[in-house]
Amino acid sequence: MATRPIPRDGSFDATVGLVRDPYRYIARRARELDSDVFETRVILRRTLCMTGVDAARLFYDSARFRRRGGMPAPLRKTLTGEGGVQGLDDSAHVHRKRMFLDLMSRQRLDVLEAIADDEWQAAAARWSSAKVELYAASQAILMRAVCRWAGVPVEDDEIEQRTQDLTAAFDAAGSVDPRRHLGARFARRRAERWLAELIERIRAREIVGPREVAAQAIAHHRDPEGRLLPPRIAAVELHNVLRPTVAVSVYFVWIAHALHEHPQARAALVGAPDAEFEHFVQEVRRYYPFFPAVAAVVRHDFEWRGFAFRRGTRALLDLHGTNHDPRTWDEPEAFRPARFRGREIGAFELIPQGGGEHSSGHRCAGEWLTIALMKRALRHLANGLDYGVPPQDLRIDHARLPALPRSRMVLSEVGRA
Repeated sequence: MATRPIPRDGSFDATVGLVRDPYRYIARRARELDSDVFETRVILRRTLCMTGVDAARLFYDSARFRRRGGMPAPLRKTLTGEGGVQGLDDSAHVHRKRMFLDLMSRQRLDVLEAIADDEWQAAAARWSSAKVELYAASQAILMRAVCRWAGVPVEDDEIEQRTQDLTAAFDAAGSVDPRRHLGARFARRRAERWLAELIERIRAREIVGPREVAAQAIAHHRDPEGRLLPPRIAAVELHNVLRPTVAVSVYFVWIAHALHEHPQARAALVGAPDAEFEHFVQEVRRYYPFFPAVAAVVRHDFEWRGFAFRRGTRALLDLHGTNHDPRTWDEPEAFRPARFRGREIGAFELIPQGGGEHSSGHRCAGEWLTIALMKRALRHLANGLDYGVPPQDLRIDHARLPALPRSRMVLSEVGRA
């Protein structure tokens, strides 16, 4: 069968459109073009935009797509760093990924949940009837918790700066403001220097601990040739444990937003079994914007649905749009945790942190960690804390990366229930 041309976006370059509406641009243009894949330019580079379950299944076929060279340089310099697991392919990726998966045992997640509970209780005592911006406040909770869990010593007088440096890597990564972008790059460099020094101290046995703890595991990890990772690369990978955990603060905000905006869903949690908390968390992950898209590169020429994919072309998979695809999700713009009751979630349907298999693919190894922390936060925000939600602008700013309520979710008169 002869190939047919991939539909083209009418604009010369889609960068401005993506910047203005990063979470909804791809799905909207795909509907207008009546195609799950269309061609455009992003930062003047030919790019294929893809959306939907079938497109996600194709995108995560490692025989057809590679990650090396996919992420734009500004995001590598801020969000992911250089040399980390996100940019690896094939056996090198599987070997490095195994290290991260080993950190996510049920026993280690139980430890993290207990630490997170401690930090929630300590934060509630600090807040003591104050007015709190949840986005910033939850970053401190998560930073303290993940450093304790990962075996990363951090003093009280440095916790604020370390948290700011990690936050900048995801909060300013997509900024078009040159000052914010450069600030994020400098923040990453500071954080990597700090973590590289920690790696060297662990290797010198100045800091000792069990090998299943993240900092120790990464410091002692060896590549397929039996070599220790260079300290800078090990620092990038430790950053890949700390930074995404602090980024769960975005989801904490969305949990509070959902509890306030959907009181019927909150009422369903009263006296509910654990499964209902899981359903609520999964619906938050599906419904609310987290990260808009992921990037890869076509490995070699191939055909799909009669379209010709050309070697070396960058591809963007629409995460948020796939989570809102009406072909997969009934009434996708409605917040309904009950949709997950009795539903087995396919590997390419709910993909806020990537799709496919965890062990062999590029789906986030920290997905279980995210869900565990979200469930603990949901219990605290739904049952463990008393607070009010004062008048504020709770409209979602979809132009922001990451998207947030315009007010960052302010809580008032916060105290223990």
